[in-house]
Amino acid sequence: MTLEATAPGANYGSTASGSSFYAAMRILPRDQREAMFQIYSFCRQVDDIADSDGAREERLAALQQWRNDIDALYQGNPPPRLKDYVASIETFGLKREDFLAIVDGMEMDVPQDIRAPDMATLDLYCDRVASAVGRLSVRVFGLPEEDGILLAHHLGRALQLTNILRDIDEDATLGRLYLPREALLHAGITSNDPNRVIAERGLPKVCLPLAQRAKSHFEKSDEIMNRNRRRAVRAPRIMSKYYHAILDLLIARGFNTPREPVRVSKVTRILILLRYAFI
Repeated sequence: MTLEATAPGANYGSTASGSSFYAAMRILPRDQREAMFQIYSFCRQVDDIADSDGAREERLAALQQWRNDIDALYQGNPPPRLKDYVASIETFGLKREDFLAIVDGMEMDVPQDIRAPDMATLDLYCDRVASAVGRLSVRVFGLPEEDGILLAHHLGRALQLTNILRDIDEDATLGRLYLPREALLHAGITSNDPNRVIAERGLPKVCLPLAQRAKSHFEKSDEIMNRNRRRAVRAPRIMSKYYHAILDLLIARGFNTPREPVRVSKVTRILILLRYAFI
């Protein structure tokens, strides 16, 4: 799974210290920072289960145990691995259903690898693995309820679609294909074999509309952030700008083979931090 901690930010399978997530979170006050790293830790642990080499039945059982532990946490009997979460839940009003939605999203990759889901399933996947993380995060950031939920919806989808476009080749090596079925068929691609699809000449016809969809979500999330307190949206703004830069690089590179990996330059990352971190 190649989703990002769309808290929204770092690849769950990578170290937090080397990520845009870490850069954005370190500017927060201590209680917010601790809550965000708890959310990150939770996401990384359940993502590691979904991406492990274990038997599918074992992974399903491990994810169910996380559901049981979340239920116990909210019933006042937190298991040892979630005891530190109690204060954050009480302070920021983090919702049980958002934690459970993240587990549900991870589980979508487990019974069988995702391959060319229909658009509705892809959107549900984005909501669970990205926007649900955003719904937890905006409570920590202190955004108003309505705008916070809207921001989680749009920014979560923007970042997750960017991840999908960035990681097409990496996902194919895992036997996964997140590009929507309708877009593939529209481009004349009938296979759902990841390795065959990524070699198709018609792939840009699939990816460019998805990139435009991501851009639309970025624009809507910018509108929401622009009407809220700058300090409340510092962290999501940094991650938005970082991933928007990735999307721009992907579009400029194109989606024909060969596809060289894209990377935001160190200078660009520093400029984003300087502009939005110190407000």
